[in-house]
Amino acid sequence: MSRVARQLMSAADKIDDIDWVAAARSAWEDLPAAYRRRIREFRRDPGPGGALVVRGLPVDESTVGDTPMTPGSVQQTTTEVAALLVMTACGLGDPAAFLAEKSGALVQDVVPVPGQERFQGNAGSVDLMMHNENAFHPHRPDFVMLLCLRPDHDRRAGLSTACIREALPVLSERARRRLALPEFTTQPPPSFGGGSEAVPQHAVLTGDPDDPDVRVDFAATVGLTEQARAALGELSSVLAGVARTVRMFSGDLAIVDNRLCLHGRTAFQPRYDGRDRWVQRTFAMADLRRSRSYRADDGHVLVR
Repeated sequence: MSRVARQLMSAADKIDDIDWVAAARSAWEDLPAAYRRRIREFRRDPGPGGALVVRGLPVDESTVGDTPMTPGSVQQTTTEVAALLVMTACGLGDPAAFLAEKSGALVQDVVPVPGQERFQGNAGSVDLMMHNENAFHPHRPDFVMLLCLRPDHDRRAGLSTACIREALPVLSERARRRLALPEFTTQPPPSFGGGSEAVPQHAVLTGDPDDPDVRVDFAATVGLTEQARAALGELSSVLAGVARTVRMFSGDLAIVDNRLCLHGRTAFQPRYDGRDRWVQRTFAMADLRRSRSYRADDGHVLVR
């Protein structure tokens, strides 16, 4: 795996170079067959939990450098870790990013930033509420990939996930019917123009009633009627009851099916000493074509 990643590093200097992404798509086929099989099986059916953790990827905490502390931090130059992320994104579909979010970088740093401890986002360090990534967006990612370069000092931070497949049998029929109605809105963050225009209404549960997709961010989604708010509260309680939390260490890769599974993070205490928790994130879309009108020159970055 390291050999393939190192070979890919030499194909270009910049991760976001479209030719480098094309090289990553080809290099994916050279990764170990067992790894490719596991990713392919997860893509087809993420199971009842909707998330996968692969441990033991070749990440050496002692060689990755200091944890960034600046807002909007991203990985721009090719590294072995970035190569692994982008190749795996090609195995899940296609890597993708949003121009309004960290300037559209395909590999983004998830690190604590001084002064943003209570921020409900990747720069914070308090409990991060459960959410689908970019739940407000019509073309939100199908998969969220999180590769741990360095855990927090106290080894306390955990990735929490909760899948609608496990929550659905516990939900009341009344709540299920209400969550399937377009009686909810989800506010985009300021970087996406939050508050600047009307937010479209949407359902929280869509698709097959027996195996629906879920679309919610408990920090940003609101019900527009009393019944919708009650159903949303019930969903929150039920998801909390089926949630799982896993502590991630260097070389652990978590993949979350963003259509079925919510994720969040437990709190931790940053020290801002260069050795804080450092996770790198990449999004993947199973069908990039759906977002063609949002992407300039058929690239990988959604411009709106």
